[in-house]
Amino acid sequence: MTKNRTLRVSKLFKRELANIFLHELDFPDGTFVTILDVEVSPNLQQAKVYITITPVERSKQVFLILKRNIFAIQQNLNKRLKMRPTPKISWVQGDYASRAQRIEELLEQIEKNK
Repeated sequence: MTKNRTLRVSKLFKRELANIFLHELDFPDGTFVTILDVEVSPNLQQAKVYITITPVERSKQVFLILKRNIFAIQQNLNKRLKMRPTPKISWVQGDYASRAQRIEELLEQIEKNK
């Protein structure tokens, strides 16, 4: 029962955060921020939000924007979700984008060496 609830809350959290990212946050032009997953603790107190940022070089800038706006994002989620407690957000950077970029670089090198 608890696992089902945390999964439902995770999906809902992910969907609402995506809407907030899309409509209410201003990221630098040409920057893509993707929410990979949201892990909500069983007691619904914490939520780890895994994100990737493309291009990787703008990661620090995007994390600064997210940290600067954490209170407004949390407030917005509190209003949208109408649940108590609303999990407290923590951002976690997924390294999938940097891995993908490295793989692409290696493939380009192989292509050049042919």
